[in-house]
This record gives sequence, structure tokens and C-alpha cells, in this order.
Amino acid sequence: MKFGVTIPNNWGIEDPKQVLEFGPLAENLGYDSVWVMDHLFNTGYIRERLEDKPYYHPMAILSFLAATTSKVTLGTSVLVLPYHNPVELAKYAATLDQVSDGRVTLGVGVGAMTEEFDALGVSMRERGSLTNECIDIMKELWSSHLPKYQNKRWDFSDLYFSPKPVQPSIPVWVGGSSPGAIKRTAVRGDGWHPTGVSAEGYAITKQEIIQAATAAGRDSSKMTWSTRVEVEVHGRPSSERAASRNTLPGDDPAKMVADIRAYQDAGVDHIVLALNSGDVLALKQLMETIAAEIMPEFR
Repeated sequence: MKFGVTIPNNWGIEDPKQVLEFGPLAENLGYDSVWVMDHLFNTGYIRERLEDKPYYHPMAILSFLAATTSKVTLGTSVLVLPYHNPVELAKYAATLDQVSDGRVTLGVGVGAMTEEFDALGVSMRERGSLTNECIDIMKELWSSHLPKYQNKRWDFSDLYFSPKPVQPSIPVWVGGSSPGAIKRTAVRGDGWHPTGVSAEGYAITKQEIIQAATAAGRDSSKMTWSTRVEVEVHGRPSSERAASRNTLPGDDPAKMVADIRAYQDAGVDHIVLALNSGDVLALKQLMETIAAEIMPEFR
């Protein structure tokens, strides 16, 4: 089991240096990966949490961490692909893969925030097809000597694209657990990376993806099986925990071990712990506790 941890780029921490400290800390504590989130406007539930406080761009944070770490995977959990131009994003990701010596993984999703789609002038009704096209375009750009792609939105051919990533192609892990996300993972994904899925649900859906991938002529044994699990940094009453059973209790190491073991038994091989707080000191203390008391149980 590999362990990832989120970097709090999305928690309104006023001093960006404090956010950036979490990358080297995670690496020194033995985490396998660090992950950042993606939204462009503070709207909806983000506005309720942050108002006008900072939500830092995920790729900018990872770019800095590429220079201050040397081993951890640098991941997004998740990029909302319809918000981004796939050619520009493919170039940014390939450049980041070069400067980090092949450590980039892109977790991607379709998005769900109506206000943000409206503000960006992006059709929410077309978010699924946009996401599929973005994945296909980026993989074409990363892997083909003279990439080409044609449809009603995109038309390019006989053009050089550089740099190529260090990896043969940057891994794309598909977020979500909807029927569309399941099909997208099976047909296009290099891994599955849902949020909020129970261990029982994960095991069932993993088998659905494997069957669909096999039917599509893909080798599912090469896929990575990941999940992002929310972790309560500050304790909650047991009644509230029962109502949110897919959230790990940060103040109960034994329960965390048992819950993570259930995900491992369900077929997860890379778990990403989303530490939900902007309390810098509490986050660091919890990361240290997880590294000392939780991760050794799986290694």
C-alpha cells in the first residue's frame, strides 16, 4: 500500500510558504505522494469555507515542490479538465514531468460546480465529452512524434510538440464513481481515483471497471487502483462519524488502520489521505502521527 497526502493549497492559508513546507515534510516522513486540488473561483461550498482567502493554483504549487522534493509523486486530486485547455495543460504537465524527473500523475475529473462552469463560459452539459477529449488530446501529444487530432472542437496535425514527458506518458487517474467515470476509467484511464467511496463499494466497482476495460481490449493489470479518503483533522462526536462513515478519524489511529486495511482488502494500492483543515500546526502533527503509527502497519 502506498500513502499519499494532500497539500493544503485549498484551505485559505495566507502565507504560501506555509503551504509549500508540506511537500518536503511529506517526503521526509516517508509518504509516497503529495496531492493538490483544483478550483479557479471561490464559489459554492468553497466560498462558504474561504470567502476571499487564497486557493492556490495546483500546478504552480507542484512546480515549486518539484524543486524542493526528489522522490514523492506529484499529483492532482483532481484537475477539473473542462476548465483547462488540453494543449496548454499537456505542455505544462510534460514540462513538470521533465523538471521533476518523471514524478507527475494527473488525477482528473469532470467537475460539478455550476457557478464555476457559468463563470468560465464552459458548457456543463458537455463536461463529459470535454473531459474525454482532453484526455485523448494530452495522451496524443505526449506519445506521438507528430501528434494529430481532429473533431468539431480541435484540429491539429503535422505539428511538433515538446517537451515530451520523461515517462512514456503521464499517468491519468480518473476521479469519480458515476457510470460516466467508470466507463472513462475503463476506456481511457491509467488508474481509478474516486473520492468518498466505501471500501465495499470500491471492491464492487473495481470489478466493473476491470470487466469493462477487458471488453475494450485494455490490460487492467497495468492500472493503478487508488482512492482519496477524507480525514477529520479535529475530532468529532461518534454520532457524526457514524453519519459520515467514509471519513477517517484522525484522532483514532487504531480505527484508521482498520479502515485503511478495509480499502486494501478491497483492492486499493495507493490511498490518498485528504487532511481537511487549514490549521497548519494540526496538519503537521497529524501527518507525523500517520507516518509513525499508521503507515508502518502496511509496510
